[in-house]
Amino acid sequence: MESRKTPVASPQKLSLMSSPMRAVVRLRRTAHAFKKGYLSGDKLLQRQFSLGKGKLTGVANQASLNSSQYFTFDPAGPFHVTKPKRRKKKSRNPRVLYPESSKKYLPAEHKSKATRFLLLFVAIICFQILNAIENLDDNLMKYDLDGLEKTMAREVFGQPLVIERVMGLLKDYLATHVHNKPLVLSFNGPSGVGKSHIGWLLAKHFRSVMGPHSVLHYFTMHHCPVGTSVSTCQLELSETIGDMVARAEMEEIIPVFILDEVEFMPETLLETLGGFFQKNQTNEYLNAVYVLISNLGGEEIVHRFLQNVSDDSLQPQEKLDELQSALRPILSHVHSFWTGVEIVPFGLLEKTHILSCFYEEMMSEGIYPNASHIERLAGQLSYYKKAGKEFGRTGCKQVVAKVNLL
Repeated sequence: MESRKTPVASPQKLSLMSSPMRAVVRLRRTAHAFKKGYLSGDKLLQRQFSLGKGKLTGVANQASLNSSQYFTFDPAGPFHVTKPKRRKKKSRNPRVLYPESSKKYLPAEHKSKATRFLLLFVAIICFQILNAIENLDDNLMKYDLDGLEKTMAREVFGQPLVIERVMGLLKDYLATHVHNKPLVLSFNGPSGVGKSHIGWLLAKHFRSVMGPHSVLHYFTMHHCPVGTSVSTCQLELSETIGDMVARAEMEEIIPVFILDEVEFMPETLLETLGGFFQKNQTNEYLNAVYVLISNLGGEEIVHRFLQNVSDDSLQPQEKLDELQSALRPILSHVHSFWTGVEIVPFGLLEKTHILSCFYEEMMSEGIYPNASHIERLAGQLSYYKKAGKEFGRTGCKQVVAKVNLL
């Protein structure tokens, strides 16, 4: 009988039957390895990485191979690779150590000519600045403007802003001797508010510090009365101004021309006078101070002054600036040279200021200033009444006449 041949199992069935067996064999080997004290392949691999070894052992290779090819119940732990620590660099000592036997020398200094010239230039500039400041002080001391300011503050009543403005303009102009135009001041206001009195104080002061040949106090009604030829007045005024500025230029001083009663000047005389206020003149005519005193614009000043008495929103300086703006077109209509003139408006005087005028006049005349007597004299004058205040209509103009009647 023919022997029956057993059929050969297919490779697919063999692989299916052998997989569980292989897993059992692998588990037994792992248990046997634990019994002998060996570590698992994964833990051994972690220890080798921590020790910095570059090669893996055979057991680790086998364990890694088995764990990568077959399923196990062991959790796969993450690999922690520690980086080698870098050594800190020691800081070098910045000091240069010289041998004890050798001498120490500082580096040679290279002298720069540019630095020397720069220091010399700075010294020259500082010297010029100090010299300029000293020259300004010398000019102001020559005219004794501090004494003038004290005199005006003592003898002029009710016009503190006027005194401040006049002294500020004089100090700025008289501080130097080089100018591009003369200083022209215009005192405007009603009668009796102190315009002519300040003009008289200016003439008296500058005559005492510069001499009578450097100050001209000109009264129109006296020097050019009605009936006199205007051409003669023009010629006399022009020659007087020319001689004074020429002499003042030689003495390096600035002359002062005070012209009162300008409202009575003829138009041709105003034209002649305006020619000296121009910029296109020789140097000696540019260094001069002109003071024009008149009642021009007095009515406008009275109107605006009384209107602003009860207005507390405006400061005193703002009220003065408003008066200047209102006066300029009125004065420019009289003559065009008033467009470039420094206008100084004089406000009304209060009754307290008029009482001070009576007191000062009585003291100068040697009369005992009785308070009740002064009140009685002041009550004889007329006043504007506004916002609970009284302002004199004629100011202190009638004070001298009232005192002379005593």
